[in-house]
Amino acid sequence: MRMLLAGVLPRRTVRMRLTALYGALFVVSGAVLLAISGGVVVSSSRVSGVAANQAVASPLTRDQIRIHELQAKLASAEAQIHSGVSHGLVVGSAIALGVMTAVSLVLGWIVAGRVLRPLRQMTVATRRISADSLHERLAVAGPGDELKDLADTIDGLLERLEGAFAAQRRFVANASHELRTPLATMRASVDVAVAKPEPVPAQTIALADRLRGELDRVDGLLDGFLALARAQHGDLPGRTTLSLEYLTAASLAVRAGPIAARHLTVHHATGPKATWVTGSQALVCRMVDNVLDNAIEHNKDDGWISVTTGADEHLARLVVETGGDVLDADQVSQLAQPFRRLGADRTGSDHGSGLGLSIVAAIAVAHGGTLDLQARAEGGLRVSVALPLAPAGRLAGAGVPG
Repeated sequence: MRMLLAGVLPRRTVRMRLTALYGALFVVSGAVLLAISGGVVVSSSRVSGVAANQAVASPLTRDQIRIHELQAKLASAEAQIHSGVSHGLVVGSAIALGVMTAVSLVLGWIVAGRVLRPLRQMTVATRRISADSLHERLAVAGPGDELKDLADTIDGLLERLEGAFAAQRRFVANASHELRTPLATMRASVDVAVAKPEPVPAQTIALADRLRGELDRVDGLLDGFLALARAQHGDLPGRTTLSLEYLTAASLAVRAGPIAARHLTVHHATGPKATWVTGSQALVCRMVDNVLDNAIEHNKDDGWISVTTGADEHLARLVVETGGDVLDADQVSQLAQPFRRLGADRTGSDHGSGLGLSIVAAIAVAHGGTLDLQARAEGGLRVSVALPLAPAGRLAGAGVPG
């Protein structure tokens, strides 16, 4: 019942409650004022009536009795007039109270809106700030009141969060870099052990091959960590103008072997408008490669991949769709986070580090773009990357990357 009423009734905002409080206080104070004025009028009428009765009751002569009878009639007429005026005054006051109540509600709504305006601005700014824009601050100007204290507290919290995120990213980057040396040493030791002149047992060769495969996976994981940390830091080396259409075609050509090995059918369509973007060639290429690797790896044999590159007025887009089973929309929305995978039961493969799409998301955001993941109603996944188009002035010297 509560949920049904919550869906029908409007949300009780602070502004509505303040307006109702202003209106209620005005009505109560107006009613008290009317009660006091009405009591004064009734009291004065009673005093006049008592005085007239006392005058008639005193022993008088005939002329005096006549005079007092006329005075009594005059007093009675005055009392009737006074009663009518009092009634009209009460009715008019009640009408005025109703009108002023409506006016007070309107004024209360306006005043509450002005009082809560800084709070609304802080709410909008706080919603806009995310993990990728923790450098932004509310920076509310004004007197040192409670709202200013709240804004300064939120700014302090954002500053501490920014420091924590920066420390985490530096740790990931430094750890990934430092771990490359022992990995290289381990790889060299395995190669030396297998390359000895004396005959090497078959078990040793098999173990060496397995170690090389695991070292390759760890090396790829560290490379992913470095790319993710670089993108999250906004470190975009070698910024240039690139063709998203060309990069996609080149990446598909490089992956012709894995595509053929799984008997995948690829449909590549391009739009009429050029897809030039500005950014780091290494990171944008990594982004395109990760999207296509995800489509190939998390697919089924004899499946299909649809790749579309195009542009509208402001954005260049890369859209990659794959078929397969119907996926859970909530789980798909979390695939852009590190180490989030749908599992081997969907694709028949347990390869991958779970960093591919998170790297894509970080690179897209670092270039001012977005990553959109959707579960297709017919089954499979739709990955859409949007990047801002390069300014027209940059296209003069743009070339196709080698």
